[in-house]
Amino acid sequence: MVDMNHPLDSTLGPLAPFVSNLLTELAASGVNMSPPHIDHLCYRAATLGEYRRLRQVLAAHGELLVEGMIGGRPIATYQLTEPVTFDGCSVPCIELAAPKPGRQHRVGLEHIEWVVCSLADLVADYPDVPFKTENMMKARNPDVVLALPSGQIKFHLTSLAAVIADEVLRGEVVVVPADYYAIHAEDGEGV
Repeated sequence: MVDMNHPLDSTLGPLAPFVSNLLTELAASGVNMSPPHIDHLCYRAATLGEYRRLRQVLAAHGELLVEGMIGGRPIATYQLTEPVTFDGCSVPCIELAAPKPGRQHRVGLEHIEWVVCSLADLVADYPDVPFKTENMMKARNPDVVLALPSGQIKFHLTSLAAVIADEVLRGEVVVVPADYYAIHAEDGEGV
């Protein structure tokens, strides 16, 4: 049993149970890998106003590693002061995704990301598991995705914190435009 024991549980929902449910569903799908190397979890905000409010909440619980434009909307990643922990697993980071303008997405806790040594070996070792492999050959931060009832698990070769550090070093972070929030403000949310 996993307890709700993280300071952000009351704001974002029960973090450790979300991760635990995904790991249980992963094992039920036939994928058995341990120990888990989960480098972050993702929360997708329902509105831009919620995203802006949660940035402030997360800033009180961790260090902002980066905020940048990814897929046409802002995403911020925080190194948590207190990682999400349970059963010997520690999740050090949280990614906060703003909604994509004009698109509907699952909101709330959405996915976790797991670092593996080889995406090709993962897929080959579990041929009956319905992995989404269209991004497996990307030159930059390739991934394999498994959709499960509670959310998604995205498998990567490198931790998000390491990818961010490299992007910052190379000057590849796309800065959120100064007028983004004014242009995309929802009714009643202000700027």
